Amino acid sequence: MPAKFILILRSARRGASRRTQDRYAALSSCPPSDGDPMTTKRAQATTQPVSPTEQQALWFELMQFYIREAWLLDERKLKEWLELFTDDVLYFMPRRKNVPRRELHRELTPLGELAILEEDKRSLEMRVARLDTGMAWAEDPPSRTRHLIGNLEAAPRANGEVEARTAFLVYRSHLETDHQLLSGCRDDVLHQVNGAWKVARRTIVLDANVLLDKNLSVFL
Repeated sequence: MPAKFILILRSARRGASRRTQDRYAALSSCPPSDGDPMTTKRAQATTQPVSPTEQQALWFELMQFYIREAWLLDERKLKEWLELFTDDVLYFMPRRKNVPRRELHRELTPLGELAILEEDKRSLEMRVARLDTGMAWAEDPPSRTRHLIGNLEAAPRANGEVEARTAFLVYRSHLETDHQLLSGCRDDVLHQVNGAWKVARRTIVLDANVLLDKNLSVFL
């Protein structure tokens, strides 16, 4: 192919590329047409912020609460964790039994019967204080934990309280070879104290009905 023809072809390609770029620049600088409903709708969607509903705002607020709680437990800031509970809190973990399908109403032991945990604020404070005495052999050296919280459902009550349900997965590693995996759900009742959410009642239901581990020394 002659060299002169090659130069002409290259020049034509560069000219076509410039014209294409100019067209795109002109289209992007054009204001939206008032007569095009789709263009107007897109412009409004980009300029008008979408506000969350009250239910969505509550969900985001409580999810931040539970994420902060998980970090406090994993970082062993247990005194700060205690501040997330009301003074009259009930911290309850019922036993889970194997029952026939027609008797599922008996699967969980009710409050007042034999349970794994049934504690108030004072007993929780004593458990936390005991860790600093040097006499809590099951937690010296302390466990390494990871709390994963999800599947949050929140339903406000008429009296201002909120019922919240979450699922949890807690991994615990202790010493060199001990490890534990706990899963279940938590049913909480929360209300605000001085503008901050606090747990007034927590019911913890484990998925396993028999604990095969050496102890249950971590908080859920």
